[in-house]
Amino acid sequence: MKPKAMSIKFFRFMFTIAAPVICLFRPFRVIGKENLISGPAMVCSNHSAMIDPFLIAIAFGIDDNVHVIAKIELFRIPVISAILWKLGMICVDRSINDISSIKASLGYLKKGEKVVIFPEGTRSSEYDAHSAKSGAVKLAERAGVPVIPVFVPRKKPFFKRSDLVFGEPYLIEKKSEKRTAEEYVKLSEELMEKIQALGEAG
Repeated sequence: MKPKAMSIKFFRFMFTIAAPVICLFRPFRVIGKENLISGPAMVCSNHSAMIDPFLIAIAFGIDDNVHVIAKIELFRIPVISAILWKLGMICVDRSINDISSIKASLGYLKKGEKVVIFPEGTRSSEYDAHSAKSGAVKLAERAGVPVIPVFVPRKKPFFKRSDLVFGEPYLIEKKSEKRTAEEYVKLSEELMEKIQALGEAG
């Protein structure tokens, strides 16, 4: 699906309206604020609820353009689709090697903006974690941008504060020769281990 342009005005408008409401019902504290660096980055998090990307975007703030990679099924819903495009979300078809989503992500990163991806590929519960997919580390390596691991708690009770833990940004070192599929799997597993460690430390 061909990417559509983000509306900065719409993003800021929705942020101004939605952020206070979300923070009222799902209050949270950011741990590791020093890791919310400026400039381009791949923001990689575990994923257990639809609210997760919104919490991450709010943590970075209204002035930091954050683009969330979301499944194509959401972009097939009338009205919702138009809102997602205007918010600058990136549509990905998980059933194919979606080149358009890769190009869109790289385009935003080259503009100095952030892309949020959930390496597990879908929401998971504490006892049903999915194997990490390699798209996140591949994008970070190709764009030459840091990876910011994030842990979002699986339990986020209404009106009770949760802790979002942001880890130290790190770079995927580029190699002169092309990495094998097994090497990317290992890098992805290491990323998920970093994310899990943040949860255990927090």
